[in-house]
Amino acid sequence: MIVIGLMSGTSADGIDAAVVEINGAPPTLTVKQLSFSFLPYDADQRARIFPLFDPEISRVDRICQMNFAIGHWFADAALLAMREAGLEPGDIDLIASHGQTIYHSVEAESPVKSTLQIGEAAVIARRTGVTTVADFRVADVAAGGQGAPLVSHLDWLLLRHPGKVRAVQNIGGIGNVTYLPPGDDPAGALAFDTGPGNMLMDYATARATGGAQAFDRNGRLAAAGQVDYEFVAELMAHPYFALPLPKTTGREQFGVQFGAEIWDQAVARGMSGPDIVATLTAFTVASIADAYRRFLPAMPDEVIVGGGGASNATLMAMLAAQLSPSKVMTLDEVGRDLGGAVVGIDSDSREAISFAVMAYETLHGRPGNLPSCTGANSPAVLGKVTPGLNYRNLMQEVMCD
Repeated sequence: MIVIGLMSGTSADGIDAAVVEINGAPPTLTVKQLSFSFLPYDADQRARIFPLFDPEISRVDRICQMNFAIGHWFADAALLAMREAGLEPGDIDLIASHGQTIYHSVEAESPVKSTLQIGEAAVIARRTGVTTVADFRVADVAAGGQGAPLVSHLDWLLLRHPGKVRAVQNIGGIGNVTYLPPGDDPAGALAFDTGPGNMLMDYATARATGGAQAFDRNGRLAAAGQVDYEFVAELMAHPYFALPLPKTTGREQFGVQFGAEIWDQAVARGMSGPDIVATLTAFTVASIADAYRRFLPAMPDEVIVGGGGASNATLMAMLAAQLSPSKVMTLDEVGRDLGGAVVGIDSDSREAISFAVMAYETLHGRPGNLPSCTGANSPAVLGKVTPGLNYRNLMQEVMCD
């Protein structure tokens, strides 16, 4: 199948779109990336999205309208991906859409465990004519899981090593890790959110530059500042870090409200903008290192970093120092040699590819979660299928597999 995977993460900076060719079935699934594109949200779109994250100001009419608006933006991203791959809608078998998470509440004390991603799949299927699978996380939550990290399924399929302990660390808006022991038993895999990723750094960078920069490109701002390690130690007292597994987090704990509190405290300590960005970079690194030492069965031989944080040289240098003697590398480096299982996977495309694989598995009636990673009671087929113009022919092909 030719599948387009669409993903927008907690940073809400835009939509990743990976066009991939998928063949076979686990554990010998093969994935070939045909193209990758990114459709950024403009300032107006971000201004419409971010209020949805705040329960105090979000409104049901805006959520309803934005569900359809974001569906159109995801359709735009899919059509852009087709053009950049040199393909027509008729060449695409399936679209996988993660949507935009606006709320995630799966803590033990939540009245009802729940998660909400918006971006109406019916709009995507209508605009493109392609059958679309969306809303992946809810099936795992319904099965008692955290609804995350779902990308651990792809990590186990493609990144496990026969003789080495590996940790695959994503640093997007939130950080999450997949622990992969040697061998082929998925029950040994472990995954959870380590805490903040780029989210707090992005917030501080925007404030430090008066909105001129949305993120700390290559870690240059952090490199110009001084880390307040005493402040980092205070921030590490956040209760999330001591919570037992399984666990996930998001903007509800490490979003704008928390960022504003940190900024005010840092200014009161006499810290400059670059100092605050440097300190929050060190905080993200400290939270990752602490999570490994608290929860992983063994420290990894190799740490494979993906997500936007992999492009931050200052963060990567801090991480290598904190995790030594573990070898820290980027997903781009590892993706060049995966024994033919995948071609073209990199730090930018990993999550979009992961949801493309999930949609492929959904259509074949196979589970897309790893209960040992999400905490679900059992494996679950993920996502909801919205038929496109190709639905009948597509299902006939699947039934003949």
